[in-house]
Amino acid sequence: MDSRCIIDSSCVLQNESGLSGKSVKKYYLVLEKMSVELTGAEIFVQCLKDEGVKHIFGYPGGAVLHIYDALYQQKVVNHILVRHEQGAVHAAEGYAKSSQKPGVALVTSGPGATNAITGIADAYMDSVPLVVFTGQVPTSLIGNDAFQEVDTVGITRPCVKHNFLVKDVNDLALTIKKAFYIATSGRPGPVVVDIPKDVTAEKAEYHYPESIEMRSYKPTSDGNSRQIKKAIDFMLAAKQPMVYSGGGVILGGGAEALNELVHELNFPITNTLMGLGGFPSSDRQFVGMLGMHGTYEANMGMHHSDLVIAIGARFDDRVTGNIEKFCPDAKVIHLDVDPASISKNVSVDVPIVGQVEPVLRALLAELRLRKQKPDQDALKKWWTQIEEWRSRDCLKFDQGSDKIKPQDVIQKLHQVTNGNAFVTSDVGQHQMWAAQYYGFDKPNRWVNSGGLGTMGFGLPAAMGVQMANPEAEVACITGEGSIQMCIQELATCLQYQLPLKIILLNNGYLGMVRQWQEFFYDGRYAMSYVDSLPDFVKLAESYGHVGMKIEQPGDVEQALKDAFAMKDKLVFMNFITDPEENVYPMVPAGAGQNEMILV
Repeated sequence: MDSRCIIDSSCVLQNESGLSGKSVKKYYLVLEKMSVELTGAEIFVQCLKDEGVKHIFGYPGGAVLHIYDALYQQKVVNHILVRHEQGAVHAAEGYAKSSQKPGVALVTSGPGATNAITGIADAYMDSVPLVVFTGQVPTSLIGNDAFQEVDTVGITRPCVKHNFLVKDVNDLALTIKKAFYIATSGRPGPVVVDIPKDVTAEKAEYHYPESIEMRSYKPTSDGNSRQIKKAIDFMLAAKQPMVYSGGGVILGGGAEALNELVHELNFPITNTLMGLGGFPSSDRQFVGMLGMHGTYEANMGMHHSDLVIAIGARFDDRVTGNIEKFCPDAKVIHLDVDPASISKNVSVDVPIVGQVEPVLRALLAELRLRKQKPDQDALKKWWTQIEEWRSRDCLKFDQGSDKIKPQDVIQKLHQVTNGNAFVTSDVGQHQMWAAQYYGFDKPNRWVNSGGLGTMGFGLPAAMGVQMANPEAEVACITGEGSIQMCIQELATCLQYQLPLKIILLNNGYLGMVRQWQEFFYDGRYAMSYVDSLPDFVKLAESYGHVGMKIEQPGDVEQALKDAFAMKDKLVFMNFITDPEENVYPMVPAGAGQNEMILV
């Protein structure tokens, strides 16, 4: 049997079988399950098909040309040609974060692999399920400093969930199956598969396992029943509780169960930056994001709580502030799929290891079984205190200025899109304003770089989001520093006709750097002023897109409406914003959650 009959799904068996119609299809399926000898490159492509992969983001090079040739000869897996390998991995992240499917990237050896490292590290910090394939020099040359050789396994080891070097074509299919399993199970993360060029040329029989079990890797799914009962005991006894949920709720598909539990208990809830959308921001029980740029009510509620229920969150430094001052009077329940995250930063009283969704369902079942409620009088007093903190209106800003306020742009973006857009961001002040003012009511709509804080993330991530959600409105909120990190991806957007809407909040500075220099370095703006910016309108037009420059506050809303009315065009909006606007509230480094700088 010609191996192309497996690689090309459009292949039709001809008269050799003497069959037609349904019999032909049955004969084809029988033959497909038989042992067929394929090249490593063909095995690679067939594995992607069997995993249900529809999109792969990549950039070709010598070590992966056999794979690219195999991709060229089929029509099931769509390859998206990016303009930089960092962009490929960020695009795969955006795809994964917005679709609940693993993202897939393909790069060549040497500089292809090293250019991908930033995206891989970003995915590792944010627990994004990725499989990144890297080309490698032929096995006979590994270790000889061959042309475009780097030790990809060694370089990526600190920033992947796992990695593989495939030295035998007979191991390729099984290794790819393991890679997808590891990337998507337990605490998700990036897995790198390094494939030497000769492995992609050699032949082997194709067998792809339907399922896999690894003796050394068995993630926990269901939580310990005794710990679940103990957690409910703590919840029912709490007087001043706070639910603190993170990105794990979204990654674990637990948003619906979280909503049920929070409403059942009537507890206040705060989200981390990565957890926004896991609980509707429009719900009265939501007190806003917590942490360095969190709301007054969220941070004060955490500081004065007597019980913190942490769900899919990791107590990172941007949340806790000074760890010695963090939630001084609170007991802590911590639900997480990763046992290594529990009690890593904050001592925990009730640890629960397991997948978020089934554990939350188990908590709900136990709570309903008890037929008890928390102390309603104490809870009423607690809500009165929270409403008092909320009345400070800590996100209020001056709307009477003759300069465009970035917060106003975000609020009007929410109005124009009815809060339904997928929003990506780069890193800096604009990221915080997007988190504070857009108001996410659904999971998977907020796609940003949290743990690593990667400038250049926003545009390629938006490409991945649009590929995963072709009918959706996708907005990329960025700054004039960040957008130039991966701006070449505007060419990718043109090639694949991606109608993104780019909202550039242009204040002429590396904004967050400038803010810290104002607060903590006596206004010495060392190298934070960007005084040689391009004409972004002409730059966008040179890539074949629509460019706009908006300079007056009164023009903001109409510009956004006009941009989103262009359904089939990428529109690059350059909003000239107030250069002195800062992000408030702010918890200074080393301070406690209750020591915020307010406007």
